[in-house]
Amino acid sequence: MLAIVCPGQGSQTPGFLEPWLELPGIAEALNKWSEATKVDLVTHGTTSDEETIKDTAVAQPLIVAAGLLAAQALGTEKLHPQQWMTAGHSVGEITAAGLASVFSPVEALDFVRVRAQGMASAAAVEPTGMAAVLGGDQDEVIQYLENMDITPANVNGGGQVVAAGSKDALAKLAEDPLDKTRVIELKVAGAFHTKYMAPAVADLQAFTETLSPNNPSVALASNRDGTVIDSGQLFVERLIDQVTSPVRWDLCQQTMVDQGVTGIIELLPGGTLTGIARRAMKGVKTLAIKKPDDLDKAQDFIAEHTQNISA
Repeated sequence: MLAIVCPGQGSQTPGFLEPWLELPGIAEALNKWSEATKVDLVTHGTTSDEETIKDTAVAQPLIVAAGLLAAQALGTEKLHPQQWMTAGHSVGEITAAGLASVFSPVEALDFVRVRAQGMASAAAVEPTGMAAVLGGDQDEVIQYLENMDITPANVNGGGQVVAAGSKDALAKLAEDPLDKTRVIELKVAGAFHTKYMAPAVADLQAFTETLSPNNPSVALASNRDGTVIDSGQLFVERLIDQVTSPVRWDLCQQTMVDQGVTGIIELLPGGTLTGIARRAMKGVKTLAIKKPDDLDKAQDFIAEHTQNISA
């Protein structure tokens, strides 16, 4: 069984799309999708600097577009639904919804445009941020953060919990971390998946009333609790709730194990989720898509992890 997973905000790096523009049709697709997102995806994926692509309104559409491009290059639509499943981390859930045909690519990018603009505006209200807490007992880390009025916004498994809150609270955490942990500030522009994002919800709710989501065509795990969701409408409702609710990636990974996943491919810009999986999902093989050269390796990887599942 194969899992194709989609990374979230913070996975982007300057110039990461540049080698992909050499592939046929990629530049054309990005230009078309730039119209849907109202973001210049070609420029921001090739020449924009780190600070520019850190901006939530830029980063989220860029990441979703990159994942959808990589999925098209892989030919995920040719896989039989019983051979694979998908999940995305945070904004990557929108990419995963596109892979599972809940949204068309343009609908996914329209959705992320509204989400990104709302979250960027919410993040500008007061200084907030996120930081990775590495090591320690997961339950103890969560309790420690809550005692400091910090939200455990991403519970990722593999010894990683992402803290989110005010800049002052995160500074105190960095100065006084829990024993046997270390704190690393993340390159994001706000306290995502917390109460600070509440202003972004209303516009997203209004926008989704214009959509008619399809039921997922493959098993699609939810960030809320790892549950595989078979209703497109319910998944969209969960996408909205996810704006202010923690990401339980640890439970998504447990679902993958329970589903019999033996291999994980992480779409562009890959590396973060496969790194977590190597620590949290022992025995499961991983492959991160970073450059076009990875596509051939990915085809062999797909064959290896779907060969015993009848199509």
